[in-house]
Amino acid sequence: MIELGSLNNPRAAQGFIDYLKSQGLQGELRSIDGSTVIISVLPEHFHQVQPLWAEFTQNPNHARYQQASWEVGSTQSPLKYQGQSLNLMARFKALSWLNQTVSILSIIIYIAFLLGGFETIYTTLQFNPAEPLTWITPAVVHFSAMHIVFNLVWWVSLGDNIEKQCGKLSLIGLFVVSALISNWAQYLMVGPNFGGLSGVVYALLGFCWIYSALNPKQPALVSTAIIGFMLIWLVLGFADVLFIGMANWAHLGGLISGMAYAVTTSMLKTKSHN
Repeated sequence: MIELGSLNNPRAAQGFIDYLKSQGLQGELRSIDGSTVIISVLPEHFHQVQPLWAEFTQNPNHARYQQASWEVGSTQSPLKYQGQSLNLMARFKALSWLNQTVSILSIIIYIAFLLGGFETIYTTLQFNPAEPLTWITPAVVHFSAMHIVFNLVWWVSLGDNIEKQCGKLSLIGLFVVSALISNWAQYLMVGPNFGGLSGVVYALLGFCWIYSALNPKQPALVSTAIIGFMLIWLVLGFADVLFIGMANWAHLGGLISGMAYAVTTSMLKTKSHN
């Protein structure tokens, strides 16, 4: 391995290593004193990594490095250092109030379901065209562990990226608009028996995809690989070949609403600069 440089922030260094992994490059971290980290890379990757390292040192806290850690599944650095473990709890505490509130509320409701409160709680939160509040509440209702974990991972990751690059109001507006549209779409096409944050998640995906395409000079909010994976998942849902039931129309409605929201946001941003 060739030494690339050093950093006195182990968390940020781990994010850079994860970013390299997401780009198909390999690096490693080592530390003698637990505070200063030495970053090394494979000799054949050295020249490719150099410009990425220069970019990283200019802004080591950029959202792309945190996103990379989520994507490659690195939740714990191999380094042992005091008070700087790169863990999920630390990341969660750094999230905005909206991101935390939606996540915690979803978890509380799911736990309440497990404790025997399903019928009472679901009847209250189930979509009802005569009760406007229930046009949004199905977004925080989940029916299985896999269901809630899948949705919250994407909600936390994509939502955090959007907030950091586009501002908190963007995520708030996107959540409300996409929850309304995706829930209404599922209700009109299938009926009221559904729930989950996936319609909103697909809206975040659509927003990240189109916003990044319309603003190529800014760092991409989501990778092409993730876009491809989620679109394939959407198609498989409509093809009804998966082992689980999916709110396909909520997914599609969310995706379209997120894409439209990105176009609107970019247009307003351009107009304000003129």
